[in-house]
Amino acid sequence: MKLYADAPGRQARQVLGDLLLVLWAALWVKLALVVRDATLALATPGEQIEAAGTGLAGRLRDAGSSVGDLPLVGDEARVPFDGAGDAADQIAAAGAAQVEAVQTLAFWLALCVGAVPILVVLAVWLPLRWRFVREATAGKRFIDSTADLDLFALRAMSNQPMHRLARISDDPVRAWRDGDAPVVRALAALELKDSGLALPRV
Repeated sequence: MKLYADAPGRQARQVLGDLLLVLWAALWVKLALVVRDATLALATPGEQIEAAGTGLAGRLRDAGSSVGDLPLVGDEARVPFDGAGDAADQIAAAGAAQVEAVQTLAFWLALCVGAVPILVVLAVWLPLRWRFVREATAGKRFIDSTADLDLFALRAMSNQPMHRLARISDDPVRAWRDGDAPVVRALAALELKDSGLALPRV
C-alpha cells in the first residue's frame, strides 16, 4: 500500500496534512474532556444531597431502633422515625438521580464537542486520502520499468487537459503510436504525477 507520493513537495504536504489532522483531533478531544469535567462539576450538589439523605436515613432508623426498645410504647414511637427514614431515602434517591442526569449530560456534551468537528474534517480528508492511496497503490503495480509507460501515456491522453498535452507535442497521439520515447515518457510523467508516482529510472 502506497500512502505518500514520490514527489518530495507533495509528500511533505501529505505528511503535514496527516499531522494536522492528528493535532486537530487531539485538540477537540482535549476540549471535549474539559467540557465533560466542567459539566460533571454540576453533579456536586446532587452528590451532597445523596450523602446527606443517606446519612440522615441511617440516623433516623438508629433512633427508631432505640425508641423501639422502650416498653409498651416502643413500637408506636418507632413508626415516625421509620417514616422519616423513608423520606430521607427519597431525598437521597433524588440526589442520585440528579448525579446520574448530570453524568449523562456530560457524556453527550463531550461526545458532541469532540466528535462533530473531527468527523466533519474526516468526511473531507478521508475520501481524498483513500482515493490517492488507491490510485497510487494500483499504479505502483503497473509501473516497474520503462516498458510500462505506454499505459500511463495512453491514460494521459484521455485524462489530461489539452493545454498540457500541447506543451508536450503538437500530435501526441501520432507520437504515441510511433513509439516516440521522449513523448511517451513525458505523457506518462503527467499521469504518474497525478497518481503520486515518479517515472521509473531508464
